[in-house]
Amino acid sequence: MAFSYKPLWKLLIDKDMTKKQLMESVSISKSTIDKMSRGETISLDIVDKICTYFNCDVADVISHVK
Repeated sequence: MAFSYKPLWKLLIDKDMTKKQLMESVSISKSTIDKMSRGETISLDIVDKICTYFNCDVADVISHVK
């Protein structure tokens, strides 16, 4: 299984927000952003924080790649 964070990157572009601003706003580490940039898995707690911040669904942050 693999996941893509492309929906999140698109959301950041739409919101005119940088990854650094996301880190600061959601209180996540640079290593987590780096993992996401490499398409690695992150905890659902982080996904929940991002979804709560943007008031969006999980599908607006990650997608499953077969």
